[in-house]
Amino acid sequence: MAKHVSGKNGPHLMLYTISTCPWCQKTKQLLDELGLEYYYEDADTLVDSAKHDVMSDVERWNPKRSFPTIVVDNRYCIIGYQENALRKLLAA
Repeated sequence: MAKHVSGKNGPHLMLYTISTCPWCQKTKQLLDELGLEYYYEDADTLVDSAKHDVMSDVERWNPKRSFPTIVVDNRYCIIGYQENALRKLLAA
């Protein structure tokens, strides 16, 4: 089950990460600094069917299955740490 981080209402953000990935940690930190609400899953901490389900979701949006992968409003995704793209979400 995805973890929820409270913040300003905006686009629905689902963040897929690896718990030890520095770019994933940096993405979470930026979203926290921007005060945006988001949900996240650390794929490497999951097991069995939960891990399979999350990796299937990631692959649907990002065939390379790289991290972080951020799904925005279930319509498009941002792959990798992209500070400018994340800051634009705040302005939207």
